[in-house]
Amino acid sequence: MKHLIGGISSGGRALPEIDGQAFNVTRSNGPWLWDSKGVRYVDTAMGFGATMLGHAQVEVMAAASAAMLNGPMPSFAHADEEAAAAALATFTGDLSQVIFLNTGSEAVHLACRTARVATGRQRIVKFAAGYDGWYDSVAFGNAGQASALMSGTTRPERDGMLLLRYNDFEDAEQLFRDYSDIAALVVEPVLANAGCIEPAPGYLKHLSDLAHRNGALVILDEVLMGLRLCPGLTGTLLGAEPDLATVGKAIGSGIPVAALVGKPEYMGLFEQGKIVRAGTYSGAPPACAAVLATLKQLATANYAALLTRGDQLRAQLIAAFASKGMAVSSTGYGSVFTLWPSATPPRTYADAAHVADSAWTLALHKALRRERVMSMPFAFGRTYLTFAHQEKALQAVLEGYKAAIASL
Repeated sequence: MKHLIGGISSGGRALPEIDGQAFNVTRSNGPWLWDSKGVRYVDTAMGFGATMLGHAQVEVMAAASAAMLNGPMPSFAHADEEAAAAALATFTGDLSQVIFLNTGSEAVHLACRTARVATGRQRIVKFAAGYDGWYDSVAFGNAGQASALMSGTTRPERDGMLLLRYNDFEDAEQLFRDYSDIAALVVEPVLANAGCIEPAPGYLKHLSDLAHRNGALVILDEVLMGLRLCPGLTGTLLGAEPDLATVGKAIGSGIPVAALVGKPEYMGLFEQGKIVRAGTYSGAPPACAAVLATLKQLATANYAALLTRGDQLRAQLIAAFASKGMAVSSTGYGSVFTLWPSATPPRTYADAAHVADSAWTLALHKALRRERVMSMPFAFGRTYLTFAHQEKALQAVLEGYKAAIASL
């Protein structure tokens, strides 16, 4: 590209060329993508989780388009803002107060600011190999970075951000023995960007109890996992007891929108003027319209059926690899999972880093693309399934995998 750096606006969109040809999307609808040559693919990246209803869902697009035509940026409060906040609050339990933002990174940034003001403390803790946005303070210890392995004799720290080993009960205990000035734990319920590593039984409850006993808040980072396993927060489903949470992606069906939600005693600090928040485009009419239209459908969506379809598919994929003599395992859930070139699925990031094979994942991605299946080409990538992935699309994924596996 002559002007666009790297040919992309976000690093996660980088794709390899195949036979000298780059991949560019011209249209997306439901579970399908079309490239610049008009070729259709079944999509398993789905905006990296930014939709649960499928691409360009009709009701959501109509609502957002109508809001655009009425004026996308009126400067002042608009009619749908409170309605969208009220709708979102029905999904988030005790976290009933809402601030809309544009991206998950913004929401995490504001959550950390809130925790620091609420507690009077400065240190924040995130998971090693977790992804909580691209802002400087949290873009540290991400999967693939040396610090994420926590192999040194001291706990990694940068600019007041500490790392914690996911699924390590003792490491959490040691953290609070060593530090008495922790404002909050940023808790991804599932270590998604490290390959959908699930929490050990009781782990999220243990973290919540430990944080609260030591005067720290629990921030659930639900930007990726929120509304993905149920019509609510995945963390609370799996045992976490949060004070604040960040949501995004699925709440807007591909329209840029995120939110910070929290308990009234913490969110009230904004109305008291103790915390700064701003943003020209935060809570814009198209975003709020998309939230309302999306949540209306997710409120009655059949999550159990989606998770069952997804679990059946990943079992079929593992069997397809096995039929060719390849041992493959999976972590995650029916609506988002990772495949590993290992007979045993990883339970910690150390396990995941050991079994991750970038060359294997890249070769599989290229083979799948040739079979008209789009996947994430990264070792810690994920397969996303949505309510738009019905029988025809799921069969296309399975048949594409079978053909791709045969060519590896």
